[in-house]
Amino acid sequence: MPEPYPLSAQMAAFVAESQRFGAADNSLATQRAAYGALCRAFSPPRPAGLTINDLQLAGVAVRRYLPDQPAPAAGWPCLLYLHGGGWMLGDLDSHDFICAYLAQQLGIVVVAVAYRLAPEQPFPAALEDCLTVWQALRDGLLDVPLEQARLAVAGDSAGGNLAVALCLALRATGQQQPCAQALIYPVLSARPLPSHQHCADAPLLTHAELQACLDSYLADPEQRQNPLALPLAAPDFVGLAPAFVAAAEFDPLRDDAAHYAERLALDGVPVVFEPGLGLVHGCLRGLGRVAEVDRLYQHLCTWLTTALGR
Repeated sequence: MPEPYPLSAQMAAFVAESQRFGAADNSLATQRAAYGALCRAFSPPRPAGLTINDLQLAGVAVRRYLPDQPAPAAGWPCLLYLHGGGWMLGDLDSHDFICAYLAQQLGIVVVAVAYRLAPEQPFPAALEDCLTVWQALRDGLLDVPLEQARLAVAGDSAGGNLAVALCLALRATGQQQPCAQALIYPVLSARPLPSHQHCADAPLLTHAELQACLDSYLADPEQRQNPLALPLAAPDFVGLAPAFVAAAEFDPLRDDAAHYAERLALDGVPVVFEPGLGLVHGCLRGLGRVAEVDRLYQHLCTWLTTALGR
């Protein structure tokens, strides 16, 4: 492990095991196959007490996680979860255990979105799919009743980007904000930030890999000035949903999260910032293996419990 990244023994073991799943070449098919194998290797059995179904909402594939208990009188609190993978990788299976864990721990409905992937479908396709599903939830199209005042959005990495962009798009059209936004090591900017260089060779996400994802999603350089593509380009964040923002200490994207949290606070948005000491990008897969990751989940669940009124 490089000298600048003093990882705990558990985290170092997690990184070493993850690196065994590196793609043999740079072809998109090989990268997707390797990522799928990685996610399967780190997916524990689903928790008991959930009914899980794959559905279509307004033409977009989703997976719905429903606790096996009677619906609350006012309807279910619901979390829309947007998966990471650099807008290029991932699907309903890659983050399945994360969604199942949150549904079981929080006693809420979780809806995961199989949004279209780049480079075949670059910006704004993924965001359009997420907004379509969000509107379907607002319109009561899910097959279980939801409490409209308790709809939240969450995402990791590229999914964190899409979660913030969703909030900005709703604000731009005068629509109601989610009751909460929860972001884990989100990618929010293409402009150089100190962590992009300080953590350029960080384990599990290098600066070069980040740039490849940005190039795939945002082929037109002018798109990088669009806040719906890279939200830190927004002039302000006034009126956005209360936020939980988690960084990873050893991650080129560390400052994306920190800057977003700072700007939310300056614009009067309630925000909790988790600095993610000892964490690396993609570490959500380390649940049950790495103590630092378990603490992140605990903090996230505690915050979401309050934000969703559980």
